[in-house]
Amino acid sequence: MSDTPAPNRRRGARAAKRALRAAPLAEEDRAVRPGMSGGGFRPLADADVAKVNEAVMETLEKIGLSQAIPSCIDAVTKAGGTYKDGRLYFPRSLVEDTIANCARNFVLHGQDPKHDMEVSGNKVYFGTAGAAVHIVDIENKEYRESHLKDLYDMARLVDQLDHIHYFQRCLVARDVADPADMDFNTCYAAVSGTSKHVGSSWVMPEHVTESLKMLHVMAGGEKEWRKRPFVSQSNCFVVPPLRFAEDACACMEVAVHGGMPVLLLAAGQAGATSPAALAGSVVQEVAEVLAGLVWVNLMVPKHPAMWGTWPFVSDLRTGAMSGGSGEQAVLMAACGQMGRYYDLPTGIAAGMTDAKLPDAQSGFEKGYTVTLAAHSGANLVYESAGMHASLLGCSYESMVIDNDMLGAINRTVRGIEVNDETLSLEAMRDVCVDGPSHFLGHGQTLDLMQKEYIYPEVGDRTSPKEWVEQDKPELIANARKRVDEVLATHHPAHVSEEADAQIRKEFNVLFDRSTATS
Repeated sequence: MSDTPAPNRRRGARAAKRALRAAPLAEEDRAVRPGMSGGGFRPLADADVAKVNEAVMETLEKIGLSQAIPSCIDAVTKAGGTYKDGRLYFPRSLVEDTIANCARNFVLHGQDPKHDMEVSGNKVYFGTAGAAVHIVDIENKEYRESHLKDLYDMARLVDQLDHIHYFQRCLVARDVADPADMDFNTCYAAVSGTSKHVGSSWVMPEHVTESLKMLHVMAGGEKEWRKRPFVSQSNCFVVPPLRFAEDACACMEVAVHGGMPVLLLAAGQAGATSPAALAGSVVQEVAEVLAGLVWVNLMVPKHPAMWGTWPFVSDLRTGAMSGGSGEQAVLMAACGQMGRYYDLPTGIAAGMTDAKLPDAQSGFEKGYTVTLAAHSGANLVYESAGMHASLLGCSYESMVIDNDMLGAINRTVRGIEVNDETLSLEAMRDVCVDGPSHFLGHGQTLDLMQKEYIYPEVGDRTSPKEWVEQDKPELIANARKRVDEVLATHHPAHVSEEADAQIRKEFNVLFDRSTATS
């Protein structure tokens, strides 16, 4: 009997599988999707969590925070707090009442509702963030200054990457010198480049006011903006250790009263601006963010606020930040676990590799830091894509590569569903008793190819023979091709020409998105 038809059958089967993978799936049938449930990794024992909480409450009651602005002092003291010798103290009852009554289970909106994120329970979403001052030039292995066009292009790229669920400003526009222009145009470039939820930041309160006016135009009016605010403020309202940042606090007041969700950030660096002991670093950052949460809820009860405990790690030999360290990974995961203990909408940071290029070091540092963050149960994992050199550099190619990584990590978050169908007894009977003794063509296999499994976009799974036949493609080259393809073809139009024209007439827009090319 001739064996020649077998390769044709295999080629036909492969073609059928490729066609099946290419067919669109309903969102609920995809192998991974935004908002999978984490929470399986707990670096702190239950008794340790309780000890951390007790230390947090004592910190707020007996050590307090300095440099509070007058409106904060007034609000907290009227609610039972104490102000003495320049420090503001928060009684335990006030903190616990805030935790019990603050906003939960709210939505962070995209300009396109398909990108809405329900921030609740253990649901996990991955996004960007950072203030990189350089772009990684992969071809020349150099770092160049980041520009406003880079920010817009990064937003366009993220707009097309399925496993990056929201876009927070990831770089600083070094070609914009004036702080007011930078704040406004940073927000403008981000919201013009993607219809996903956007996070941005501002250095002065009047800058926030100006951006809110622009966002009202995009939304179709202030009323529509307040219904679906699609930008959140990333606000470092404290300067660790345990000091309020006055200008940032004033910015937060404008955001809260303007209906903008806020990410309350405390970013002490262990061994420098927070205790070197990792447990102590957790205590300080938790206390600082809870102080901010109290104040936000005294301003506007149940205002949407994300609890952003971002403790960073120093390499104690040099004092330099080490974003890709094992200590960094477990420290952020512990903060994610504390967020679940309080049942607060929680955002932490991971993926801040120390590596300067998307290499093996970048891969393993991003892999374990983001995995632990995702499994900690934090709702929002910031800085999870594109960042290098402990946040000093941002890479187009890494955005694409990390998108593959995030998809795979999200698959581990999803875990394994066990039910009568997935236990597969009928499938085994079909195959083993009267069938072909393999599952390749079985109906269950074909049905689950996309529902149960995820496939990399630029990662290589070919055999060595196929790899050679394809001229030995490399990961970075594949990622560069994907970047070029997106930037050459994807020109978002979710902001109407009429709204954009009005914004350009009323505000100092420094970037013409209509002329952007790769």
